[in-house]
Amino acid sequence: MPSVARPAIRLLIVDDDDELRSLLVSRFERAGMAVLASASAEEALEKIGAFRPDVALLDLHLPGLGGIELLRKLKDLFPEIEALLFTAHSSIETAVQAMKHGAYDYLTKPFRLPELEVHIQKAYEKVQLARRERQWVHHQVRFESPRYRLVGSSPAIRRVVALIEKVAGTDSTVLVRGASGSGKEVVARALHASSPRQDRPMVTINCAALQETLLESELFGHEKGAFTGAVQAKPGLVEVAEGGTLFIDEIGEMAIGLQAKLLRVLEDGHFRRVGSTTELRADVRVIAATNRRLEDEIKSNRFREDLCYRLNVITITLPPLCERRQDIPELVEHFLTTRQLGPVRYHIQPEALES
Repeated sequence: MPSVARPAIRLLIVDDDDELRSLLVSRFERAGMAVLASASAEEALEKIGAFRPDVALLDLHLPGLGGIELLRKLKDLFPEIEALLFTAHSSIETAVQAMKHGAYDYLTKPFRLPELEVHIQKAYEKVQLARRERQWVHHQVRFESPRYRLVGSSPAIRRVVALIEKVAGTDSTVLVRGASGSGKEVVARALHASSPRQDRPMVTINCAALQETLLESELFGHEKGAFTGAVQAKPGLVEVAEGGTLFIDEIGEMAIGLQAKLLRVLEDGHFRRVGSTTELRADVRVIAATNRRLEDEIKSNRFREDLCYRLNVITITLPPLCERRQDIPELVEHFLTTRQLGPVRYHIQPEALES
């Protein structure tokens, strides 16, 4: 099987020592890196053009613009660049100054070339990680359809969307808080659709819609004969969501006894079907939602504190409409265009929006 070529590290070298600079260029070009070398900071800034370096080797003491000043300019041009500063005259003060201005490491001449190459490789790994994180954070949140999305451009709703973007790629449990009708399930579906689990199922269960025994059976499944009417074994939604996302709506309505069984799923993924002694394990991401203050439910002994702790790894709070009144025109337009009946499109008079 042919090997896949890895992208070459783009290395910038700035040192006024001609002999050392030539040695470094020869060494790292042989190692497969793309190298741009300069004798001064000013020359480097003139030549850099579209080179877009990943890692920079900078002499601290350069004629004209110094290494730290050059590092600051490079960081402005290429925020993800990592730099190794080196000097023949080291001191704690200069090392601290270099690190304070964003240097990846600080080296003292003379240095061993194999060790320097290791430093470059590690700095490049940090660059790649930063790029992957940036690509993930700045990708657009995916919604199932224009009909079901978070509508608005107010600061409050933008903060919610930014938080979804930030946490969608993790496997952390998320608790979505907000009043009824504020869009908690929309948030859950956006988290799933924007996550690495997007190709696996997302299943939803509403704790307020089912009695405790039925809710347990729906969540964890049951074996044949486990209760009257259980004529055959049935997998629960925890199993159905394997590899995907389980969205538990109105978690504050869940009975205290069932909360302990859900807690175990969150702790180690283990559960049992109703009527079974066999341990099963599920790989699911849990997203829960509530319109209640769970802290008050804990004080009233209606909700387990340890479960709240497990659920509350990341909290997304949906703002009430009174905190995002500037979104009302967008919301009105959204409902008029996505919920219209018949071929005639409805409109709203400006005077109505102002009232």
